[in-house]
Amino acid sequence: MNILVCDDDKSIAAAIEIYLENEGYKVFKAYDGVEAIDIIRDRDIHLIIMDIMMPKLDGLRATMKIREENNIPVIMLSAKSEDADKIIGLNLGADDYITKPFNPLELIARVKSQLRRYTALGSLEAKSNVYRSGGLVIDDESKTITVDGEEIYLTPVQYKILKLLTANAGRVFSIEEIYEKVWNEPAFSPENTVTVHIRKIREKIEINPKEPKYLKVVWGIGYKVEKL
Repeated sequence: MNILVCDDDKSIAAAIEIYLENEGYKVFKAYDGVEAIDIIRDRDIHLIIMDIMMPKLDGLRATMKIREENNIPVIMLSAKSEDADKIIGLNLGADDYITKPFNPLELIARVKSQLRRYTALGSLEAKSNVYRSGGLVIDDESKTITVDGEEIYLTPVQYKILKLLTANAGRVFSIEEIYEKVWNEPAFSPENTVTVHIRKIREKIEINPKEPKYLKVVWGIGYKVEKL
């Protein structure tokens, strides 16, 4: 899961990053509302931690703009003196708030709660046109692929192969099955064609293509995307 932390106090943003990364989340940081909106448009973000008081574009106005386009959970950060702003923030679309200084355990608990709710009530995982295996996400509506938030560019054939395997994560497909489903024609000696494309996909989505995390061979049978 990718989390955006937006706070103009860089020490606070860095501290939150450490807490979240210790829980296995990937963190993106912004220091004002404008940066936050730019990151959301470019990255696959699943939750936002948003400070209220920031330069250029404060957290309240940034939340309003975010809500015009998506329903990513937003947790507001506020100082104790900003009670009125917290109420306004919730009315503008924030899902929760936490007061500075905060307990790291409370912050993590709120993050997990919002992510569970998001997943259950309409997250990317619930959409029929989005396929996921761990940090690998394919959005078939926009035809985009991201790995740990980084967009990956594949050829149309490579995209079809990866989509097929990811949409059926955990299932092993023979080379013949892959060829027939992707090329829509009978498979006659498809080994070299499919194998070359698999190698190219691995080079783009895997940190170490020789020890793949996602796209794996099942010797003597075929290929699969691991169900993570």
